[in-house]
Amino acid sequence: MKTWLITGVSKGLGKQIALQMLEQGDRVIGTVRSEQDHKEFSSQAGGRAIALLLDVTDFDEVSEKVAEAEREHGPIDVLVNNAGYGLTGAIEETSIQEIRSLFDVNVLGAIAMIQAVLPGMRRRRAGHIVNVSSASGLAPWAGTGIYGASKYALECIGQTLADEVSPLGIHVTNVAPGGMRTDFAGGSLRAVEPTIPDYETTAHMAHQVLSEGKGREPSAPGKIASAIAHLVEMDVPPRLLLLGADAYKYATDHLRSQLDAMDAFKELTHSVSVEAV
Repeated sequence: MKTWLITGVSKGLGKQIALQMLEQGDRVIGTVRSEQDHKEFSSQAGGRAIALLLDVTDFDEVSEKVAEAEREHGPIDVLVNNAGYGLTGAIEETSIQEIRSLFDVNVLGAIAMIQAVLPGMRRRRAGHIVNVSSASGLAPWAGTGIYGASKYALECIGQTLADEVSPLGIHVTNVAPGGMRTDFAGGSLRAVEPTIPDYETTAHMAHQVLSEGKGREPSAPGKIASAIAHLVEMDVPPRLLLLGADAYKYATDHLRSQLDAMDAFKELTHSVSVEAV
């Protein structure tokens, strides 16, 4: 039986992952932000569902609460950094406070959780950290720049962390889903107030596209949860796992276009070398 620590289990993908792991007989410590969610989550699975009342942006509390959970329930085998939300709007229109609030949850909250579980994982020379990123963290599009930037940051954190901890027996996987049928395009999606008409046909379209697609996204969250359950059983898990045909298409198309652009300007790139290439 594995012990999972999953952030944001009251709804969406976090809830689906938690249910999947409970159904397969594992223990799940899940972070929630309200007493009602605490009560509902704790009532499941005969004591194997442990609700942790914690806001991941309460950075001073994170390490204390995680240490307390490990003392009471044993070592954490898998951390899933799932908590987060989306934001649409033009970069020019987005206030610094809105950007800071998003990064506090999507990036700094995830880092705080990582720092909290690593001491135990290092002592045991075992563990797996799964960061829920996004196809938007690999293939940006107008109107999602700030949200995408938070996922770009999480991608970098996960990839670098994998290099740092792989010699210690710890795995790190960034999971990048495409559109999935959760509440992401509903209550988990915020929009900057549109104030600049010049962005009506670019950045302002993002919220409309996501909202109108709600309920018709191509991926099932239950299947994404199953894929995560599968990857943590692998002896050599991937460091990046795209989930969804749309995620694969958008990410690979974008990366190919970047490679093409690099090749197109290769001569100029090499022209700055001290020694002739």
